[in-house]
Formats: sequence, C-alpha cells, structure tokens
Amino acid sequence: MSETIQRWAIFWCTLLHDVIFGHVEPQDVNRYLKQLAQQEVRFPNGARNKPSLSTLKRKLKAYREGGFEALVRKPRSDRGKPRATSAEVIATAVDIKKDQARRSHKTINRFLREKHATTVKRSTLYRHLKAAGATRIKLGDRKKPVRKRWTRENTHDLWVGDFEEGPFVLVGDDVLPTHPSAFIDCHSRFVVEARYYLRQNLDILIDSLIRAWATHGASLALYVDNAKVYHAKALKAACYRIHIEQLYRKPKDPPGGGIIERFFETAQDQFEAEVRAGDLLTLEQLNRAFSAWLNVSYHEEVHSETKQTPRARCQQGLKVIRHVDLQQAQECFLRSEKRKVDPDFADVRLLNRFYRVDIRLRGDWVKVFYDPFSDMQTVQIRSTDDVYLGKGLFHTRQQGAEPEAAPQGKPKHDYLALLIEQHQQQLAARAKGIDFRKIRASRRWPFTAFARCFARLLGKTEGLGAFTAGDLEALKKIYNRNATLNEVLLKEAFQKAEVKSPAHVGRQLQILASRKEQP
Repeated sequence: MSETIQRWAIFWCTLLHDVIFGHVEPQDVNRYLKQLAQQEVRFPNGARNKPSLSTLKRKLKAYREGGFEALVRKPRSDRGKPRATSAEVIATAVDIKKDQARRSHKTINRFLREKHATTVKRSTLYRHLKAAGATRIKLGDRKKPVRKRWTRENTHDLWVGDFEEGPFVLVGDDVLPTHPSAFIDCHSRFVVEARYYLRQNLDILIDSLIRAWATHGASLALYVDNAKVYHAKALKAACYRIHIEQLYRKPKDPPGGGIIERFFETAQDQFEAEVRAGDLLTLEQLNRAFSAWLNVSYHEEVHSETKQTPRARCQQGLKVIRHVDLQQAQECFLRSEKRKVDPDFADVRLLNRFYRVDIRLRGDWVKVFYDPFSDMQTVQIRSTDDVYLGKGLFHTRQQGAEPEAAPQGKPKHDYLALLIEQHQQQLAARAKGIDFRKIRASRRWPFTAFARCFARLLGKTEGLGAFTAGDLEALKKIYNRNATLNEVLLKEAFQKAEVKSPAHVGRQLQILASRKEQP
C-alpha cells in the first residue's frame, strides 16, 4: 500500500471515527452523516470541500464489510495505458523516438500525422515516452554530469568567489544598487572576504583579493565564474606569481558554484532581508553591519553540511599560511597611462593631479603606473620600454617655481681630493712654499653658520657634511643674494616654502626681502 493510498484510507476512517467505534446510536447514524456532509473539510490532496452524503454512506459500508483495506482506492484496470490515444499510435511514437533520440515532439507528431492521421499532445507524448524508457537520458544521448559534494582536506586549499546583486544604498542625493563580492573557503565555509561595492569590475575583484591575501594569506587554488573579469591578464599574472591555480566554472553550469551561491542565499535571507526592512543605509553603514553579521552570526552558527561552525572548522583545518608579498602582488594590478612630462614644470598630469618627476625627464614620454585604491600620493614612472625611472610625487603647481632635479648622493670618487693631493705633490717637489692671503667678508652672520642652520631646519645633524658640493654652491648663491640675511629671516622663509629645498627657500627669502624694502 502506497503512502498516498494509506493517507486517503486514514482520512475516511478519521472522518467516520464516531460511527465506526459506536459513539453514535444506530438510529442516529443517518442524521449524523447528514450533519457531517454539511461541514467543510480538508482532503488529503489539499482541497477544501464538503463530502457528499452518498460518499460517506459508501465509505461506511465498505469499512463495515471489508475493514480498513476496503477503503483503499482500487487502481484503474487501464492505469498506465493510453485511453484517448490508441496503443498502436503510442507504440509508433516510441519506435520513432528510439530510432533517433533527438527527435522532438513536433518531429514525432509529423510522422504520426502521416502514418495514423492523428497527433498526440506534448505532455501526453512525453509521459508515455518516459514510461517506455525512450527519453534522451535513457537512450544515452545526453550524459548528465554526476555531482558530488564540494570539499577539500584543509583550510585555504580552495577559495570560491563570485559577485551577486545587493540592496540599494544612499550615495549623496542618489540611491544606487550594490554588488557584494565574496570569497569563501571550500573546506570550512569560512568567508575570507566579503563586502558590498557600487560596481562589479576588475578593480573591485582586485580589492577583494588583496584584502583576503593580507588577512589570510594565499589559497592553493581559486575557483571563479567564467565571466570576462576573471580572465583578466592582471589576475592571471598575480595568480601565477603567487602560485595559485585558477579554476573556472563551466559555461551554463550553475550547480558548479553551489557553495558561493548558497552563501549568497543565506546572506539574502538572514541579512539583506533585515536591511531592506529598515532605513536606507549608506555603503559604509551597510558594510559595517555586514561585517558584524558575518562575525557574530554566520561564522558562529553550525553549518548544515559540515556540522561545525565555519570559524571552528577553519581553525581546525588550518595547516599552513602562505604569506603573500602584497607589494609584489599589487604590481600586477597597477594601472598604467602614457603621459608626456611637462617641459616647464617637470611633472605629469594624472586624474587631474600633478606629480613631480625627475627634471631630466622634461619633454619625454613616460608610463605612469598607479594604484587607484591607494591615497595616490606617489606613482611609479617608467620609460616606454618599461625601465623603472623613479617615483612621481604629488604636488600643487606654483607659477614661477623652478623644478628641481632629484637629489643625488655624494660621488663615490672624490675628484677634488685627487686634485688637491696632486697639487700638494707639486708643491713638495718645488721645495718652496707659496703664501696665500685669506679674505674674509665682513658679514654679521657667517656663511658657515647659515649653512649649519639650514641643515638643522632640514633635520640633519651633520652640519656642513650633510650637503654635497652642489648643495653648498646653491646655498652660497642664496647667501650672496641676501645681504641682510639672519637666522630669524631664514626660519620664516623655510616655514613659508612649500618644498624644503634651497631653490624654494631662496625664493621666499627674496619675497620677504622685497617686502621689507617697500616703504
């Protein structure tokens, strides 16, 4: 007896319970059944209706004569056999399908119309074909992949990542949709990184991965969707450099991403439903609440598949952490733009910001590499042949300011010392001394004191030894141009200079001197 048939038999016995067990007097049975026929009841198939009096009497009689088994519905004698369509037509349809497994119902009906002058409804045809084992799967034409549970032996053996659609947030005076990006560990179901963004592109993917690598190290493999963003050269380069195997979900195969899809479904049911029921949040507020939900709820609840909390299973399965050189990884994701160095300001323009470069590059074409997620205070400068040329420093253009060459260290070979030594050898050979007169300028503030003060303002303690000969020459020129130079004036000029260098400080000294000369 099937469960459905048994459920119907129990239903009639329950409905006639008082009569069956003698709680109703024999003379009152007919009246009781009439009252029962006026009451609406729920049938086993879910329908609500009133049982007819004749049906109640028939069921009661059947029970009294044959007991519980008599209430069981007898199957039709022609069950499973075609009634509206002849067996010959169905047999022909089955034979046509077996002859060519890919024939559709339209093709089969074309044959039936020609041979039997009739057609069979699609649903009826497929029902009989399935019963006869004449479907594409049964005939071996379509091989459906056999699924198995996603699992890995250890934590961080495999991460699964994807994007999804999220709730709307308030951005300024506008309301925009969000897109959560997430990566989940296959072994533990621990979410190594997840947050909401306003876009779903390569920049967002990079940001998610960098955050995950910085916190958890690198996984052995990365399983992602087959979308174009996951085939980006920058992502492939970073994965090869860190030695991460990239695995892709097969096209038109949604079950392959079951783990990450299940996580998004949980987030939608438990978190996003609450977000949509409350006040409109900003993106920052949404991510703060999402982080709290992950750490307080999701990571601490027992997972239905692993029977452990994601946090506990993650710690238990952690065997090794593969640390990532983030600077090396970020280099793979840097954006680049080709720019010409301004010949007057010795800088390049990028995103309406100016970056000072080596003065020797004025007028040259260079490549500017930058990280769009950084504070953008510095950028990398490379030649068009990808030779590293140094860094570009963010600055504000100031009309009239002279660009400076990048500071260089002291020469390894001292040419002046060599000349002095050779000169001394000449003097010794002549055995005759030469007298020199030393002329000292009568200044109120000596040059050496000025140079030492300048070094202290730069934070250097070596005094004159802190400067190269070129630096001292530039300081000497500033010293000669300002006859009234003193320590107070130098400190004021140093404070006002935007760049703490001889050229900028000298210009400020000239401005201060000209103001003092005005009546």
